[in-house]
Amino acid sequence: MLAAMLPLEQFGRLTRAQKNSFIAAFLGWTLDSLDFFLLIFCVKAMAADFRVEPSAIMGAVFLTQAFRPVGALLFGVLADRYGRRPVLIANILSFSGIELACAFAPSLSALLWLRALFGVAMGGVWGVGAALAFETLPKEGRGMFSGILQEGYAVGSILASAAFGLLFERIGWRGLFVLGSAPAVVALYVQMGVPESPVWLAGAKRRLSRGGLQQNLAMYRNLTGFLPTMAFLILLMTAFMSFSHGTQDLYPTFLEVHVRLSPETVGLIGLLYGIGAIAGGFVFGTISERLGRKRAIITAALLAIPVIPLYAYGRGAVSLCIGAVLMQFMVQGAWGVVPAYLTELAPGPVRATAPGLAYTLGALVTSWNDKGQALAAEHWHNYSAVLASTVAAGALMLAGLAALGREAKGREMTAD
Repeated sequence: MLAAMLPLEQFGRLTRAQKNSFIAAFLGWTLDSLDFFLLIFCVKAMAADFRVEPSAIMGAVFLTQAFRPVGALLFGVLADRYGRRPVLIANILSFSGIELACAFAPSLSALLWLRALFGVAMGGVWGVGAALAFETLPKEGRGMFSGILQEGYAVGSILASAAFGLLFERIGWRGLFVLGSAPAVVALYVQMGVPESPVWLAGAKRRLSRGGLQQNLAMYRNLTGFLPTMAFLILLMTAFMSFSHGTQDLYPTFLEVHVRLSPETVGLIGLLYGIGAIAGGFVFGTISERLGRKRAIITAALLAIPVIPLYAYGRGAVSLCIGAVLMQFMVQGAWGVVPAYLTELAPGPVRATAPGLAYTLGALVTSWNDKGQALAAEHWHNYSAVLASTVAAGALMLAGLAALGREAKGREMTAD
């Protein structure tokens, strides 16, 4: 399936190590996303089980987002110090075990604590996986590979949609969470088939040849010189998070509660807009090789605005589905550029830490968005207006910030 999504000539040129590294990063992000979206699709059922409003369950999403920077920093620093491969294995095992524990949560408070821990584990996957992939892949076609890698997130949402639509009536939300613990198998694949990043290995040899003082001074210079770019990336990722989570996380609840569609129909719509998201990431990721990373992001963001009427105000399941597919094509089109763009901007000694930290700090800043959206929709009884205003504001903010950034397309991945 994955090979079919990539131009055969590009995928065929990769060495076995490059293919394995890319697939490992892709699967780690896919299955992390699966675990996250299982909760999103089960909000209504979980609220009924714990006898609370849906907005209370969205508090679990807030905690996941809020604790992701902790994981990005923890696992990123470990990966920069001890290697990408062993840390990615530990990361995958961590979030799989926590997902399994969520299936047996006896109360809402226990679930909230577990989702906070899940946020720590989830926070490390993106940065470590992206560093492993892009330090191993050739720079030619990096934008295309970026688009596919990021859409592991959309593939995870498709798997969650399919699981919800096909299995929810039989096994309930707790059974789905047991299913979500399956990513532990990926850790075995990573351990057996994926070598360490050659860029990290080169840096490790260089660090061994230096004294401790020289090594610390070099790290300090890399960090301080990167701070202005880091501040910009946090702002940019804040806009990205508002744009994506603002269009995705409340949408299944909107379809169930406001439009009153069945779980099977909601699952099908989720499956279809997940496919649209994958296509968008691939298309705009590839386009970024010609337009540049910035222009590709701006174009995708602005094209989301004309889709708002179908996405938020469509009449019936068919029109809403078309709107959702087009919306996620644009949203994830912009996101498809992110893995390449952030890793190209980061220096080698902090490449597993800095992009992931910027990514998750953006998630932290926007971590109240989901619950705020849910509360606003419950208060005003108007899900459509909340969704429409979120898209418009997020798209304009993202396009404006991306225009202020610098281009880094094609930068060599080095240990320096």
